Amino acid sequence: MVSAYIGGAGEPLPRPGLLALAGRTLGAVPPTLQVLIGIVSVQVGAAFAKQLFAVTGPAGTVTLRLFFAAVVLLLLWRPALRMGRRALPVVLGYGLVLAAMNIFFYQAIARIPLGIAVTIEFLGPLGVALAGSRRWRDALWALLAAGGVILLSETRGDISLVGMALALAAGVCWGAYILLGAALGSRTSEGNGLALAMAFGALVAMPTGIIETGTGLLDPWVLFIGLMVALLSSVIPYSLELEALRKIPPRVFGVLMSLEPAVAAIAGLLLLGEALHLPQWLAICCVVAASIGATRTAKPEI
Repeated sequence: MVSAYIGGAGEPLPRPGLLALAGRTLGAVPPTLQVLIGIVSVQVGAAFAKQLFAVTGPAGTVTLRLFFAAVVLLLLWRPALRMGRRALPVVLGYGLVLAAMNIFFYQAIARIPLGIAVTIEFLGPLGVALAGSRRWRDALWALLAAGGVILLSETRGDISLVGMALALAAGVCWGAYILLGAALGSRTSEGNGLALAMAFGALVAMPTGIIETGTGLLDPWVLFIGLMVALLSSVIPYSLELEALRKIPPRVFGVLMSLEPAVAAIAGLLLLGEALHLPQWLAICCVVAASIGATRTAKPEI
């Protein structure tokens, strides 16, 4: 199950000087706490991004997030632009899916509560984790997750069906992102592929962001919030997760990551005032329980 969250990462990547320094700083923090901080950081970043929609719209916010994340990664890894023929399609595909995933997700949270959007989107990695399994226990986890989504749809009230569909599209992209991430790790070295893919994703998202927001993207305050969203949603959690994976088993990491829909719902409640009804909380719990169950009962990776 952990490969669904980290793109099939294997051994820790070599780190340049700045990342090594950050790793030593993080070394004093317990790894389980690092993962939890990363989860909270992602959802706080999403909440800040949603508050920015009034100024830049979802497309403009995606553009800012990917642009600043790409700048940070390019500065950290300084990748060479030349790459092999086998790597280029994967880098471009990864960047395209990354852009689409964020565009669909931000369009979804513009219409539905953050917790519900993340819960539906979470079906992507869960589906990848369960795909191809013929064990009856995995079928039960899939049914439990499906029951949670049905419960969400049955109790949606004023929840937008378009928003739910967009969140599901983001989940499909997340699943593709996972599969491409495994190929990216095998065909590129260190963080070079990720940095280049992020830059390409920013270029893909940029036209829609410029059309939607125009010169508003250049407002200093907007740029500052966009930088904060990129740090909270990408740079900080990626760094914390990679560091934690050096010290804890992948299965423990996967269980912790399964808490993300619940954390998203809490972040939506506290930061955005998005109160959910009891059936919606039960639906979120179903998806979280299904993810934890699938992670704990997964066959050990060889």
